[in-house]
Amino acid sequence: MKVVVIIPAAGLGTRMASAHAAGGRQKNTLLSKQFTELGGTPILIRTLRKFAAVNAVSEIWVALRQNEIAGFRARLESEAKDILTKKVEYIVGGEHRQHSVQNALNAVSAAPDDIVLVHDAVRPFVTHEIIQDVIEAAQKYGAAIAGVPAVDTVKQVERTAEGALIKATIPRAAIVLAQTPQGFRYGVIKKAFDEAAADGFLGTDEASLVERSGHDVAVVMGSPQNIKITAPSDMELAEFYLKTSDRH
Repeated sequence: MKVVVIIPAAGLGTRMASAHAAGGRQKNTLLSKQFTELGGTPILIRTLRKFAAVNAVSEIWVALRQNEIAGFRARLESEAKDILTKKVEYIVGGEHRQHSVQNALNAVSAAPDDIVLVHDAVRPFVTHEIIQDVIEAAQKYGAAIAGVPAVDTVKQVERTAEGALIKATIPRAAIVLAQTPQGFRYGVIKKAFDEAAADGFLGTDEASLVERSGHDVAVVMGSPQNIKITAPSDMELAEFYLKTSDRH
């Protein structure tokens, strides 16, 4: 069995356009959020390092925009040779995350029982333990995600022209906030993605497609620190977590 990691990183994070890189040197241009620097290192490189350090991982596929592949490949070769201890492949991403993952799945050579992990490019604080737990759960159940219990009270609302009206309160015990990595046997995720493509269905995450395909998805414990960096305020929290981890 091998473990293949797919990192969809072809998106353009418009909410991060105003974020400042460490040292305040961020250019005032529309920069892909995964290339924003955290502690002097692009977030994407920090994320890739987490998976490169896991012995079970065989290869990593990075989905980028066509015009970013050559530059990023050169940067890895010059600044992050530790990541290249794993087989790293590049694929052109699609308009949506789902299309990027589909492109990678179509290019991957894998057996039905091999494990595919999909992880957000901008979740650099994922831990070795979470990755390993998702791999083991995906082997056992065929599909698994990292998730954390809801802390806030969750309300179901009806949107109106004036705003929103609460229709129900959903018990927190029944709610899990999904994170990544999300892991699947290759045969399970490939079937789910092929069915979604055939039906023109666009899901919110990989697990939603697998659920739609009729397969149960297990949940393993994630971490509140396994944040997805999508806005400048997230960068402030990420910088705090980075300083905290450096002290240890």
